[in-house]
Amino acid sequence: MYKNKKIAVVIPCYNEETQIKGVIETMPQYIDQIVIVDDFSEDDTVSVVQNLAQSDSRIELIRHLKNGGCGGALATGYIWVRDKDFDVAVRMDGDGQMDPNDLKILLDPVVSGETDYSKGNRLFTGEAFILIPKARYFGNSVLTLLTKIASGYWHVADSQSGYTAMNSDVLRTLDWRFMYTRYGQPNHLLIMLNVFNFRVRD
Repeated sequence: MYKNKKIAVVIPCYNEETQIKGVIETMPQYIDQIVIVDDFSEDDTVSVVQNLAQSDSRIELIRHLKNGGCGGALATGYIWVRDKDFDVAVRMDGDGQMDPNDLKILLDPVVSGETDYSKGNRLFTGEAFILIPKARYFGNSVLTLLTKIASGYWHVADSQSGYTAMNSDVLRTLDWRFMYTRYGQPNHLLIMLNVFNFRVRD
């Protein structure tokens, strides 16, 4: 638990056999559940996770029988977490790009009740322009602008970031069956959040 709140991390996975071990092994001990949704991987992702589950009881592996896209895998994980009555659901990806040391920064405003949904911002420092490929950086900027217009969350600077945390109100309110499943899922989620006037922090 983290500050008396039950925390679950949802990890959508597709062909992450070389990265998922590191993601799981660096997961902070205050995380109560690690929900890994394998989106019909074609490599040994499932075997790696099953082996790790033998020594880490927090791991819950859910397997898709066909590929449903990252958003589809997330929806499956969020529904599982909602039905198990967790207080907060965090999204981390299986590729190891999300630093677990940053997790408390995402959790604190949600756990304290200051916001309903918090998301990472990779564009906060000038390093992003150097580290992110220019075409991707430009595309992200355009999508962020369009998402600001569509969602009304003008303060969100990095709409494409998937490193997020949400409270149980969000989990129970949104109908995860209708979330966009492919590229653009984070943008669609922001629009869904705005429909119900949820508080979002960048």
